[in-house]
Amino acid sequence: MIEGGEDVKFIARRMLILASEDIGNANPTALVMANSTFQAVDVIGYPEAQLILSQCAIYLACSPKSNSATVAIGSAMKTVNETGDLPVPLSIRNAPTKLMRDMDYGKDYKYAHSFENNFVDMEFLPDQIKGTKFFEPGKNPREEEQRIFLKKLWKEKYGY
Repeated sequence: MIEGGEDVKFIARRMLILASEDIGNANPTALVMANSTFQAVDVIGYPEAQLILSQCAIYLACSPKSNSATVAIGSAMKTVNETGDLPVPLSIRNAPTKLMRDMDYGKDYKYAHSFENNFVDMEFLPDQIKGTKFFEPGKNPREEEQRIFLKKLWKEKYGY
């Protein structure tokens, strides 16, 4: 691409997109590597940046791939488009005034950090979509760890 006249910063930006869009949660370090590459390319410039780009390209190519974050955000956006602007559940609304507390804002809220493992089984979605699962971990070792972790926390709620 460089020999064809492409700007090295453009190549580094595309690597950032690849790291997030195509590798994602299968190897979260890929985004860190791609961002470091972009910053280094910006500071170093061409021709020295070609080695940095090569190293990053090899790392990204050898990384496991997952689009679970892309699918999750797409699913969430589709739900918003279908349901519109739904009200935030009262239990998780901030209640800075007496009137809001009297209207049950924040009632039954459980502060996760006050519970074991900093987790509390609460519903955070509006009633119309409660229980909806947007994220499904991919089939790779890193996301299998996430699946096990989510199943431990949520039990059978989301079918992890």
